[in-house]
Amino acid sequence: ISYCFNNPSSGARANNQGHEGLWCELFCGCCGLVLGVYTGKKEGEVGQFTKAGEAFDNSVSGRLRELLTVSGPALKKGKSRIFYGVHQDFPQLVVVGLGDKEAGVSHSEQYDESKDNIRAAIAVGCRQLQDLEVPVVDVDPCEDAQSAAEGSVLGLFEYNDLKQKKKNLVTVRPYQSEAWQKGVAYAEGQNLARHLMEMPANYLTPTSFAETIQQTLSSTGADVKVHIRTEPWIEEQKMGAFLSVAKGSDEKPVFLEVHYNGCNVSRDSPLVFVGKGVTFDSGGISIKPASGMDAMRGDMGGAATICSAIVTAATLKLPLNIIGLAPLCENLLNGRANKPGDVVKAKNGKTIQVDNTDAEGRLILADALCYAHNFNPKAIVNAATLTGAMDVALGSAATGVFTNSDWLWNHLREAGVVTGDRVWRMPLFQHYTKQVTESQLADLNNVGKYSRSAGACTAAAFLQEFVTAPHWAHLDIAGVMTNKDEVPYLRKGMAGRPTRTLVEFAARLSREKLKA
Repeated sequence: ISYCFNNPSSGARANNQGHEGLWCELFCGCCGLVLGVYTGKKEGEVGQFTKAGEAFDNSVSGRLRELLTVSGPALKKGKSRIFYGVHQDFPQLVVVGLGDKEAGVSHSEQYDESKDNIRAAIAVGCRQLQDLEVPVVDVDPCEDAQSAAEGSVLGLFEYNDLKQKKKNLVTVRPYQSEAWQKGVAYAEGQNLARHLMEMPANYLTPTSFAETIQQTLSSTGADVKVHIRTEPWIEEQKMGAFLSVAKGSDEKPVFLEVHYNGCNVSRDSPLVFVGKGVTFDSGGISIKPASGMDAMRGDMGGAATICSAIVTAATLKLPLNIIGLAPLCENLLNGRANKPGDVVKAKNGKTIQVDNTDAEGRLILADALCYAHNFNPKAIVNAATLTGAMDVALGSAATGVFTNSDWLWNHLREAGVVTGDRVWRMPLFQHYTKQVTESQLADLNNVGKYSRSAGACTAAAFLQEFVTAPHWAHLDIAGVMTNKDEVPYLRKGMAGRPTRTLVEFAARLSREKLKA
């Protein structure tokens, strides 16, 4: 993608007979162009161009508006139309529908509709030009450069590392705008999570996951320390719940600990992210159905999103200290694997009756959450593809959030409104706690007493038994793990959600800290 609108160094020149301002700046002689147009106020009416679109139309004496008028019905939101030869420097031109110009935050939908309209429309235009094998594309910033950048970068991502035939590569050049660069960073962070989640489990093991994050963070130039903790350290920490899951695989477990120091005050309480890192989940002895089990390579989505969020925070140099914790292992079945009815002991001394070995994510998170308290955290946020029940409850519309803190919930909700990657608060009632604390053999049971009822809620109640911090949130991301066609600016596959919401949340905390 060529990001060259409003870039004075892009070789721009004026050729617009009086519109030398914007058109002079956006022109760069590339061969593909995506422009936005808002929906008209009247049925069938060609709507209002963006500033860049208006400048382009003036440069061709109104020809673009004429073509839109005669080429069919007015463009609706998210639809596109391609034209050839409108301008000699842009043989291919895609006009995309941005929807209502007055759209904004929808309180009923809990997101900023105008931002999401831009993301979706720009993604459509970029993909259309990619399919035509256009090597370089200029993108209209649509008066919201961050959203346009996110649409471009998210829309073009596709995991094809292991294919001989790959999609046409589109040239990327910097766009000199802070908002645009921020959007690129947000989207590349989510794409990193998507890439990790798509990688086959025989390529992405616990060890290779940790090494990949270490290498990626080192390239940011930020003050980052990465500790790749191996099995002897995990044993010293008495993380018996984590180790009980890992022992069913020949792959050795890893506890990844990442420290991003964005604040010079070492005593400043960090934000702690914790992510479930099961690089493949067969279900163990309580084995999953064969159909769809291949998708369980993405069961480390919690670890992928929190680590990618930290990479993005480091890229943006956010003035905040963040610690990332990711227990990494496989959940397989061998002669040493957990058996239904086994009892294991967590780091805080609580015993757990394992009645379902496929409820393993909460076991590894239990020990990680205990460890997180060592850092006197400002807040603890964990993310995990934890329960199929979450997918049943909310589908892919939003991430389910269980939290003991209204302050934390409000920040997460507001972040989701901005990114369009929404969150929805779920209950943490004592009603659910009783269902996991009434266990026949141990302090806790890893599944609720009524296993088919409120599975996401009982899983959250289980995790809460390992939390004493006043600001903690559990994000169940099972429902948003993959994308079919629900989010138009993401292709089919692993979604990497809600990485951008975690980044925006961290950014909001850093701004709050600076004000204080």
